[in-house]
Amino acid sequence: QVQLVESGGGLVQAGGSLRLSCATSGRSFSTYAMGWFRQAPGKEREFVAAVSRSGLSTYYADSVKGRFTISRDNAKNMGYLQMNSLKPEDTAVYYCAATASAYTLTLQRLYNYWGQGTQVTVSS
Repeated sequence: QVQLVESGGGLVQAGGSLRLSCATSGRSFSTYAMGWFRQAPGKEREFVAAVSRSGLSTYYADSVKGRFTISRDNAKNMGYLQMNSLKPEDTAVYYCAATASAYTLTLQRLYNYWGQGTQVTVSS
């Protein structure tokens, strides 16, 4: 079992930045890959970014590539999503998730554990 708690969301103007954090507890965090997903009002939850167990491999949705950076600190059992150059269309509830899978980290159905989400609102 892995428990995940997101923090760092809030209201920011377009062009601004936010850093989301994902605190984990339970089984060893380093044995899980981690992902960030988001769900905007009226839309399905979508993949944002993922990082491998070691942190050496990262994956991004085309919509955030070059603006968002995912990272992790296994020593602190923490995951992060640095979001720069935010746009109004980035407004959503952001979730961190963990998976024992080592492949196809963009598929949310592979993620076993989810946080409760944190709201990010970008004003124009």
